Amino acid sequence: MQPSVRIPSAPPSHVRVPPELEGLRRLAYNLYWTWHPKAKALFARINSAAWGHVHSPIPILTGMVDWPGLLDNPDFMTEAHRVIGDFDRYMENGADHWFHREYASELQGPIAYFCAEYGLHESLGIYSGGLGVLAGDHMKAASDMALPLVGVGLLYRSGYFRQTIDADGHQEHRYPTLELDRLPITRALGREGEPLTVTVELPGRDIKVDVWLVQVGRVPVLLLDTDNPVNDPSDRPITHILYVRGREMRLHQELILGIGGVRALRALGIAPAAWHLNEGHSAFLLAERARELVAAGQDLDAALETVARNSVFTIHTPVSAGNERFDADLVRRVAGPILDGDDRPNTGGVPVERVLEIGRGTDGDPGQFDMTAFSLRLTSGANAVSQLHAVTANATWRGVPKKDILAITNGVHTPSWTGGPIRELFERYLDADLDDLDSSTEAGRWWERLARIPNDELWEAHLRQKRELAVFARGRLRNQFARHGEAPKVLGELADVLDPAVLTIGFARRFATYKRSAMIFTDPARLARLVGDDERPLQIVFAGKAHPADRPGQSVIQDIFGRSRSADFRGRIFILEDYDIRIGRFLVQGVDVWLNNPRRPLEASGTSGMKAARNGVINLSVLDGWWDEGWTGDNGWAIGGREPLSDEAAQDWADAMDLYRLLESEVVPEYYERGDDELPTRWIERMKRSMATTLWQFSTTRMLHEYAEELYLPAAGIGVGDEVEVASG
Repeated sequence: MQPSVRIPSAPPSHVRVPPELEGLRRLAYNLYWTWHPKAKALFARINSAAWGHVHSPIPILTGMVDWPGLLDNPDFMTEAHRVIGDFDRYMENGADHWFHREYASELQGPIAYFCAEYGLHESLGIYSGGLGVLAGDHMKAASDMALPLVGVGLLYRSGYFRQTIDADGHQEHRYPTLELDRLPITRALGREGEPLTVTVELPGRDIKVDVWLVQVGRVPVLLLDTDNPVNDPSDRPITHILYVRGREMRLHQELILGIGGVRALRALGIAPAAWHLNEGHSAFLLAERARELVAAGQDLDAALETVARNSVFTIHTPVSAGNERFDADLVRRVAGPILDGDDRPNTGGVPVERVLEIGRGTDGDPGQFDMTAFSLRLTSGANAVSQLHAVTANATWRGVPKKDILAITNGVHTPSWTGGPIRELFERYLDADLDDLDSSTEAGRWWERLARIPNDELWEAHLRQKRELAVFARGRLRNQFARHGEAPKVLGELADVLDPAVLTIGFARRFATYKRSAMIFTDPARLARLVGDDERPLQIVFAGKAHPADRPGQSVIQDIFGRSRSADFRGRIFILEDYDIRIGRFLVQGVDVWLNNPRRPLEASGTSGMKAARNGVINLSVLDGWWDEGWTGDNGWAIGGREPLSDEAAQDWADAMDLYRLLESEVVPEYYERGDDELPTRWIERMKRSMATTLWQFSTTRMLHEYAEELYLPAAGIGVGDEVEVASG
């Protein structure tokens, strides 16, 4: 089959460029530019002032552009043709990649990947956090590997909330409206060339669902949108907000995602060889596919087995309480009609009671429909997202899936998260191609040659990235405190904060209570001595959001903000508001230490520490999630041990004390230790170990190799022939 799935889309008529630069428009509407620095630099050259504000090419091309001046600039034209040529070759090439060399001739269709959110770039705010960013990295790596894959999700016109923190530390929420004509998104076209719309029947009405396209390199991602003027005004907002609080509205979203997603693929003539459910939000796709088969004449049990045979599922939460569940009566009322097919004769049906039976949770409660249990029982393979997570997931869901839940540890997309100065060293000294990590050849295993990078150049590149973080954070903090009404003197002091010479710790993630974000404040006096040391000071940057419904998480934000403004910590500890992909990049590239201290074993994987590690940032973490398998003893530090205490409060105290011990006796002394050349030699060697042990092992390239060989190919019937038995609740 072809190296990629091609989906036609409506050309953006409002973006006009000279014929000589038509390739710029194609490039702007493909997120390839988000992980290729030369493409971003090209758009920045068109209007550097505008790029500094929007960081997206569509507003650049639709704004005031001196096209005659650019056409007469030979340097610009040469670079434009070079970048566009690189892009075109990337898109055309693919048949020589690993997957196509080994398996493409046997694969009869693409992989359909369903996820509730995609973190592709900060300008496209349809993501919340880790799950979405992982899905975005999955798409980019699939593109780099020319893995035939198509993504399916929802178009949230109001996205996830934008966060501000007021002068008292309260998190405030704002839901903006995405301006689609300023985003790299187009309407998908059906097989007759018309803008594609599919129908999902809900009680008493038909919902028209528009289908949009985001092109991620070679991989198309379809986004479903109920904001169609034909729909009733009460139905148009179904897909507006990610992780909406109302349970009935959330159920509507997940019906649109699962059922509408299947119908969008059918309308495009796409017949997936395997179906991947990334978390349980899209579980209704399994019922919809079974309904199709029943309508075609299959017995219900046979239809369910057929669906399960080529479907796979990824679970992301360690405990059953963290998975999506709905009241059974709500499912009967809202989903029952479309599942049963009662109001659509001869279209097939899957009795809602059978669906509820398959989706019964481990507690056996018939009043709850568990999306994870339903997905586990109705797929042929499932995976957890780290080795430790697989242990807890198999214990939690024992007896639900017919096979053990596999361990496929998450990874991150190296080109998206590696800072420019570090990337330059990789390319200059290691001949590294960040788009094509390859462990099968010596040339491709460039991370094994890190010793070739001179220590002084690595340290200078790291300091450059620290300076970039400092400049960025100072501007954000100045705007934040100006909004609070702080005095000019206070705002002026921000010009000197986050000194790159000072040991800097980063902590950024969702502010859920189990992540123990404020653990470092357990002994305030001890922490004050660390940050205030005249010779060896410490500074900390926090960032993250709490879900609007998570009051305890919001209280943690308020507590940290209040402490950061206290006399003991003022000027050394900060919290940046409105955490997103852009802030995440600055932090993972620009701190010295990445702190993570969840309550083991509640972190399924985590990926922020992986992103930090490929920049030479050193992890200081509890042995949970990925770090439990990633820590080698010389590539970072482990907080606590692997045997948890029975009392949570005692465990929290013990971990906090160990964190202080590590900071005082190992981390701080090693950072400030200098040789005759004024370099922290031991620290730099640990930086290199941090990179060497993670660049391949915790990459999305390695991750997708495992997904392909352990889940996708077996689900597509390549190399396996096991029968699948569908479990009931």
